[in-house]
Amino acid sequence: MTSPDRSPSPSHDATERVLSGQVWSDFCDALKQAGEIVLREKSPKDLLDRAEGWRYLSRLTRAALEQSVESGDPAAPQLYRLSHETVKIGADNPDAYYQNAIIDGRYDYVLEGTRGSVAYIGIGTYSGVYGLDSKIEQTGFLDLHGVPGDENGRITIHISKQDKSKQGLWLPMRDDTRLLIVRQFRMDWEKDEVARLQIRCTNAPGRALAPNVPDQLSAEQIAKGLDDAAKFVYATAEIFVGWCDDFEKNPNDVQQKFTGLGDPNNQFWHGYWTLEPGQALLIEAMPPVCDVWNFQLNNYWEESLDYRYFPCHINKHTAKYEKDGSLRIVISAEDPGIGNWMNTAGHRHGTLGLRWTRAIDPQKPKLRVVPLAELKAEAARA
Repeated sequence: MTSPDRSPSPSHDATERVLSGQVWSDFCDALKQAGEIVLREKSPKDLLDRAEGWRYLSRLTRAALEQSVESGDPAAPQLYRLSHETVKIGADNPDAYYQNAIIDGRYDYVLEGTRGSVAYIGIGTYSGVYGLDSKIEQTGFLDLHGVPGDENGRITIHISKQDKSKQGLWLPMRDDTRLLIVRQFRMDWEKDEVARLQIRCTNAPGRALAPNVPDQLSAEQIAKGLDDAAKFVYATAEIFVGWCDDFEKNPNDVQQKFTGLGDPNNQFWHGYWTLEPGQALLIEAMPPVCDVWNFQLNNYWEESLDYRYFPCHINKHTAKYEKDGSLRIVISAEDPGIGNWMNTAGHRHGTLGLRWTRAIDPQKPKLRVVPLAELKAEAARA
């Protein structure tokens, strides 16, 4: 399956497309193509997975419009949240506070604000965006480990191609840089304070209204924004069902997977889980020395389950540990009364992820399917 080419014909310039309404027709036609991914032969056909597939596409559409239409001007950048409680992309970390910005390697930027108290902040620049670029590489990375901020708790980060490390914190870019991602990992949600950041461009060409203020909306801007949004929906959905296809080859096990948009400090174990009634998946691991870690349970579409209402993720702070410091995670439809229970929330299968961040000598976790009754009996004996 390949992403459809919905590019307008050369005869339809942006002005004609906007005035005629063709720009909206093209957007709707391209968006409709994304339904092929939910309906493909390999995709699950039961009602819950199918319903979540349609919701997933609606969520990707919201995110795509926010990214490409509302926040797509690199000369007037905005930090937007591509993944959050009701938009979930590619095994989104429930403990993460994600922010993105569309930027351009030809410009310089300043990212500044309060440092907050979260244990981990990783900030990367990248050469592309899902769906819009065939090859995506990291073009720079900055880890704020050990950076407390100034006497007022503030930080200032220079983002540029030129080395500005003598001026303070510097995040590199290249000519082809197009995207900024800020990842903040919370452990104690009640006490951890995320960094409150803003971004501004320092050398964009003349703005008609004011620096860092978007110019009046043009036909070219809205046409490109809608075209890019539709491409993002299809390609993003296609990428992550491809991941699931790969993980499904070895069910109830985990493997590592690296992408150009990843965080280099994460060792991320991905997997596909599937259970019959009365079964549980037991995950056993010895957490390594690390800044933070988290585990999450996802649906088939690589969306974290609804952590607002169900126990479906844990982290270094919230986990219950065994006497020897090891970790037992139980995935099942019912609480067995031992370990760290992850509620499948009505799902019979899905994906999962375990991140160790800035870890020393992390080991692969062990997974095995066991009778749920066996775990309940163990809990009764305890």
